Amino acid sequence: MLLDFFFPRRCPVCDQIVTPYGEKICKKCRTQFKRIAEPKCKRCGKPLEKETAEYCYDCARKTLHYESGIAAFVYDAGMKNSIARFKYAPFRREYADYYAEEMCKASRIQMRRWKPDALIPVPIHKARLVFRGFNQAELLARGLSKEFQIPVRTDLVYRVKKTTPQKELNDKERKNNLKSAFHVKPNAIECKTVVLVDDIYTTGSTMDALAKALKANGVEQVYFVCLAIGRGY
Repeated sequence: MLLDFFFPRRCPVCDQIVTPYGEKICKKCRTQFKRIAEPKCKRCGKPLEKETAEYCYDCARKTLHYESGIAAFVYDAGMKNSIARFKYAPFRREYADYYAEEMCKASRIQMRRWKPDALIPVPIHKARLVFRGFNQAELLARGLSKEFQIPVRTDLVYRVKKTTPQKELNDKERKNNLKSAFHVKPNAIECKTVVLVDDIYTTGSTMDALAKALKANGVEQVYFVCLAIGRGY
């Protein structure tokens, strides 16, 4: 395409022009992001250090409102830098094509089991949307939708509170930060099973707050798929 000639795709790992041409990631970079492997938490999918453990520390000690979830990659330094460029650097939305492709690979079996009625990208506040110009979770959800033929619903949940970035808070502060942060429209009840989509999962506070709000409005089962997740122990 002519557009590709003037604005060639950049690699989500090294941020250089992708080689060979036509790929979504450089051949030499394909193994740089660490994929999730066993052992992993049976609830959130975090990679675990102990092979005998079934759940990570967070999932073992908390009452969670979502059923389970899965991620494609470990949220390490390389992935952190890649996501930061994706969200804040100009002309990096194209990373979403590779991210979504890997999320599809990671969640294919689960999607067949879950049989969701809709994919719901984690919403961002309208002020942040205006500043950034897009919701990164929605771009990822669109990629999943194209592969699995599941509708994306951006009209069911709204973030009505401009929250402090979760990465700046401890676990207790994260919970308080998300109180009354989401508004679910009454017609969410038409969806009995949904999958939340986001870029990063750390403690799970955002996913849990959304799942709680959705279930309070008639949704029966809530799962999630995210690009990267922190390590468990």
